[in-house]
Amino acid sequence: MSGALEGSVVIVTGASRGIGAAVARRFAAEGASVAAVARTRHEGDFHLPGSLDRTVADIVAGGGEAVAIGADLASPDTDRAAIVQEVVDAFGAPVDVLVNNAAAAFHIPTMQVSERRLRVAFEVNVWSPWALTQAVLPAMLDAGQGWVVNVSTQAVDPPPGPPFAPEAVAGGIGGSVTYGGSKAMLERMTVGAAVDLYGRGVRINALRPTEGVHTEGADQLADWTGVLVEPIESMAEAVLALATCDAECSGRVTDSLHLLMELGRPVRDLAGDALVEGWQPSDIPARMAPFGIV
Repeated sequence: MSGALEGSVVIVTGASRGIGAAVARRFAAEGASVAAVARTRHEGDFHLPGSLDRTVADIVAGGGEAVAIGADLASPDTDRAAIVQEVVDAFGAPVDVLVNNAAAAFHIPTMQVSERRLRVAFEVNVWSPWALTQAVLPAMLDAGQGWVVNVSTQAVDPPPGPPFAPEAVAGGIGGSVTYGGSKAMLERMTVGAAVDLYGRGVRINALRPTEGVHTEGADQLADWTGVLVEPIESMAEAVLALATCDAECSGRVTDSLHLLMELGRPVRDLAGDALVEGWQPSDIPARMAPFGIV
């Protein structure tokens, strides 16, 4: 543990499980006061394991500070600016780091995409990150520094073609018009905002998993055959790297494992104590090679 975020106030969305919960715990281990935001407040409220109660309890058990803020980011009625104000009131200080991790990950063929599903995808994947960023920016600009990390996905990249491979047409994520399309907008917003704010101390970056990440939801639904799957600790470490980077690091769209290799950054467990065996920067090329990733 280096104390890299000592004294910082952080918001992490989608923090009831998966990448968000891991990031919240990793940041708290570095000294941050963490506001964990998600819809699932209590264990059993959702069909997957995980809740804000559990995330906050894990952080407190590790000696950290955290608050749970229940919010449905899929609802247009949710006041995102009010979430930020609640965090400021809870910790008595403005937000230093915002991690927009919450996602509506629908993989639905085009003809089956309803208006409701499309609207939910854009509420969660586009509007919520935008509105939360707008709400934290004034204090960041006043302070001359701040960090926004937008968690994206490899589904942004369209399938190669035409012609398109039979497996892309037959199933899997296919064209990913809702998830990939909305996250593509998030990436474009990331770079555009970084340009608009360049030189003013606010770093805005987007981070994708390199391929797959072991999470409660993904492990239940995904077929990992032929896919590189990284531990959740490497993704959390990469988010931390972008949440502590210097002023010149803004407007990047990168992926977890390549970023860790580029920085030579050790991957630690979520408590920030032990190194994660087999996933250090020197190990990663050999992990990627069997999948044709360079």
